[in-house]
Order: sequence, then structure tokens, then C-alpha cells
Amino acid sequence: METPIKIDLEFNRNEDTNKLEVAKMRRMLKNIGLGGGQMRIDKLHKKGKMTARERINYLIDEDTDFLEIGAFAGHEMYAEYGGCPAGGVVGGIGYVRGRQCMIIANDATVKAGAWFPITGKKNLRFQEIAMENRLPTIYLVDSAGVFLPLQDEIFPDKEHFGRIFRNNAQMSSMGIPQIAAIMGSCVAGGAYLPIMSDEALIVERTGSIFLAGPYLVKAAIGETVDKETLGGATTQSEISGVTDYKMPDDKTCLDTIKDLVDKFGTFEKAGFSRETPQLPKEDPKELYGILPAERSKPYNTKEVLKRLVDNSEFTEYKKGYGQTIICAYARIDGWAVGIVVNNRQVVKNAKGEVQFGGVIYSDSADKAARFIMNCNQKKIPLVFLHDVTGFMVGTRSEHGGIIKDGAKMVSAVSNSTVPKFSIVMGNSYGAGNYAMCGKAYDPRLIVAWPTAKIAVMGGSQAAKVLLQIQTASQKSKGEEVSPEEEKKLLDDITARYDKQTTPYYAASRLWVDAIIDPLETRKVISQGIEAANNAPVDKFNPGIIQT
Repeated sequence: METPIKIDLEFNRNEDTNKLEVAKMRRMLKNIGLGGGQMRIDKLHKKGKMTARERINYLIDEDTDFLEIGAFAGHEMYAEYGGCPAGGVVGGIGYVRGRQCMIIANDATVKAGAWFPITGKKNLRFQEIAMENRLPTIYLVDSAGVFLPLQDEIFPDKEHFGRIFRNNAQMSSMGIPQIAAIMGSCVAGGAYLPIMSDEALIVERTGSIFLAGPYLVKAAIGETVDKETLGGATTQSEISGVTDYKMPDDKTCLDTIKDLVDKFGTFEKAGFSRETPQLPKEDPKELYGILPAERSKPYNTKEVLKRLVDNSEFTEYKKGYGQTIICAYARIDGWAVGIVVNNRQVVKNAKGEVQFGGVIYSDSADKAARFIMNCNQKKIPLVFLHDVTGFMVGTRSEHGGIIKDGAKMVSAVSNSTVPKFSIVMGNSYGAGNYAMCGKAYDPRLIVAWPTAKIAVMGGSQAAKVLLQIQTASQKSKGEEVSPEEEKKLLDDITARYDKQTTPYYAASRLWVDAIIDPLETRKVISQGIEAANNAPVDKFNPGIIQT
């Protein structure tokens, strides 16, 4: 029996905790938005240049939302080099003349826009999203090239710097328009990106593009030449013909891009069902009070759904079977969706057996696999809402074939051809992460709430397992471990493990595309499905090109 929410002391405590988490996230985003700092921003302005974020804000249509991808990339990484806010590149999905586009802008305030390893990974994710959803792509180039101290981690491998240009070529063959604007430095291998795009613009005085800069030319062949003569706007537009448009300043350049996008034709649509959007009847702001501050506590997951779906209405599939996963048809911002969500309430099955919330049992895995296949049959995008501690373990589950049933669900997720969107609300542990369409299973977008935890298992369980291994190792060497030493070991392991399970740790490494306010969930899913609607579903080929 469902337990309705109560506006009580616990609800208020949850609300306060979750609002504080959202406020913390917004403060961090504001700081990341400064890139390399105000001093470097001022320096750009003195050169007549806009920052990466200013360029994007000017380019997108007024009063539209920009869905930023990877804002937390590089967070608390590369400290020995002064950090790399947002991975040194800003990008995401924005509307240009009413058309959804992937926009990618180097942040010249961060090490002159140099490419760190995370910068490469982030750019590849941008291109992956563009290819999956056939989004026109706009590159705003302002980069000093590969960050040389880390060249071995960015240059030679399959998913390193060179993959960007391979994807340029693949996108052209798919008919995805690419426009590049050279708005600052563009050197060495990086010079191929704008020229492998369909059209290239260059800004006078600030833009330059060449395979080797003046210093390298001098060292290599002894020629002395200045930057502008070697590869400035006039040289590359009027002598070499490398670029197509010479622009007097940033704003004119961006205005010209708008005019170019305005003339694009449209792709065949996938044909996902959409009706007039309706707001939830239940107040979405109550999500803050529903989600427990203490992550191990159960809660009524259906109350979460009522605050995410249109008119707070959904049709539940196999309601009385496999109850630790809820599968339902609904609409989100008018779009038809199939929802797979972990039920966090303790339930009893038809045999009277107690099943723990957030755990995937054989029957719930079987139900979810069938539901996913049904959504593929009916061309309905899938939304996965994670709060899972993993699959059920123990003798009864193993004898009941939990591995076989779990494999069915993982197989259904793997072979699903309709677009998948993952929202990590709470826990996302172990194989539960895989079955619920974690990053490895090609969600079109995967985002996390500030309450998310992503790891192979929970911090306390992992710490206890690691402690047992460590103490057993010491005892095998004849070393005695006192209770005090054991407690210290446990505390150290727990602290280290807990840090690695935070959504910020995951987002810094692009295991998730963004951390969002729960109230933004409907908007993110809607924008994601709108993007996915540009790429028709082929049941033999999902249209995903691996990057």
C-alpha cells in the first residue's frame, strides 16, 4: 500500500538539506563560470574579444535555455597545473534561429584554451551527442593547442585529440552541418578542426590559423615571419583561401553564424509522440522534501513521479509484479516516455516475501526487460531514474537465477534503439548502474541530482570489505591489528571512498553530463528528446557512432 507524503518535521528537514545542496551546486557553477579568473577575462576584453560564455550567450536565441554539458569537467583535477575549470571548453545544446545546435567554445582564459586530457574527452562527448542526434555543430575556436606537459595523455590514443578530426569527417559524411569560427589562436593539429568543418569564419586581428607558429617556423626552417602575415585573417581569407568569411569583430562573426544557421534545411524526424505540455498537478518543489536527507531511508518513489510527469498522471505496467522497479508510461513536457525507476519503498511480493527498496530482484529485472522491449516496439523514448543499491545477493537469489534475470535486463538496455535518458537521483551502485542505463550504455544524456552517489557499492559496505582484506593481509604476515588501528583504517577507507562517490567526482570525469537542480529535470528530458527527434530510429542500427 502506498504511503502518501506528509508535510512534517522530517519533510522540512529533507527540504532544508536538499535546498542547501542545490545552493552549494549553484555557487560552484558560478565560480566555474569565471573560467581562469576575472583578471584573464579583463585581458580578453582589452583585446576586443568576448569570453567563451559571452560568445555562446550572444549566439543563442533570446529567452531560450542553453543546456550546458560538462560544466564540472576537470573539477578539482590538475591542481599541480593551476586547475582546468570546465575542462577549458564550454559547450552544450542551444537554440540558434530556432534550431537546436551543439555549440562548442574554447575558453581562452584557461591556459589560453589549451587542451588537457579532460578537454579532449569533453569535446568527444560533444561530438558524440551531435552525431547521435544529428545536431548542427558550431565551433568557436580560441585555443593554443595541446597542453604540452600532458601531451602523452591527449595526443596519440584512439580517444585522444586526433579522434576529433576523424569525427569531423564522419559528421560531414552523415550530412551534419559544421560551422567553425576562428576567434583566437588555432595552431598545429588543431588547425584541422575548423578547416574540416563545412564553413570557416575568421576574426581580423584576433584570429589566426597555421600548422606552425612563428617561433616553430623560425626553429624549423629559419624563416622570420609575424603571426598576422603567417596565418591572420587577410592571409587565410584572401591569399590561401583557407577560410570562407573574414569578420571585423566577434559580434559580426556570431551574427553571420546566425544567418548561416537560419538557411539550414531540416532532417527527417524520428516521429516521437508529443502533445500539448501540461505541468504536474503536484508541486515539483515538494521533491526537496520527499527525497530523504539520509540516503538509506525509504520513500514513496511514486510521489517523485507525480512531480515530474505531465498532469501527475502515469500508467503503471505490471503494477503488482516485480515491485522494486516501477515501469510506467507517461508524458514529460508533452513527450511520450517510458519510465523505469527504482522503487525505494519496502514491499511484499505475492508470496508474502519482503523485498527491500532500491534493490533489483529477479522479478523486477524480468519486468523491466519486458517493458524496455515494449517501448522499443512502440518507438517510445526511455527515461531511467536511478536510486539503486544493486541486484539482490545471497543463496536464495543465486539459486533463483538472479544473474540470468539481471543479464536479461542489461541485454534489453544494451540493445534498445530508442533514445535513453538517465537521471541519477540517489544511489547508482554496482551492476544496478549498468541495468539502469549508466554511462556505458549510451544514454543520449545522463545527469545527476546533487544527491547522487555513483560507485561499485556503498561507501560503508566497500570500506568494510576493503578493511577485511587489509586486516587479513596484515594478520597473514603475523601482524596484530588493534581495535584502534582497525577503526582508523575503516575511517580512512570510508573517507576516501565517500569522496569518490559524490556527483562532483563523477561529473569532473564526465561519468555524467551535468549536475542539475531536480526542478530542471523535466526541461532537460524535454530538450533531450527534442534533440533525439532529429535522428530517425533504425531497429538494426541505433545511429550511434562510437567516438
